[in-house]
Amino acid sequence: MLGALSLSLTDCSRKSPKMLYGSNCGICHHSGDGMPGSVPPLVGRIDKIASTPAGKQYLANVLMNGVSGPITATGQPYNAEMPPFRYLKDEEVAQILTWLSVRGTTQPAPEFSAQDIAAARANRISSGRVATERENLNKVTPLP
Repeated sequence: MLGALSLSLTDCSRKSPKMLYGSNCGICHHSGDGMPGSVPPLVGRIDKIASTPAGKQYLANVLMNGVSGPITATGQPYNAEMPPFRYLKDEEVAQILTWLSVRGTTQPAPEFSAQDIAAARANRISSGRVATERENLNKVTPLP
């Protein structure tokens, strides 16, 4: 019984991926379902986008540099600004993205490493350039 309690407390600890997501991303993206017309959903999309090296790089760039301008996600248009999350540690960002990826249907789910995030952190670009990266990626591999 003590082991089960320990596991449940670990999942809800301050540094668990779920808590990191909730206190940083969940403020806008809620449980991962987004908010129709305002904030795009993440669950069921992150795993698909991360299925290619270019997709993983794009997602790391989004978290490190933010993204701005219109996008289409799950067939719905969105026009919002997402700030960068550079204040988070590389490992924390990797945990959040991996946690979101695992919640999708891709098996095995793509995983992110701290090195993936560190590479994006080292390559500082504008949020508008991240949006252009998304457009170019979408032409090659249509994004959900």
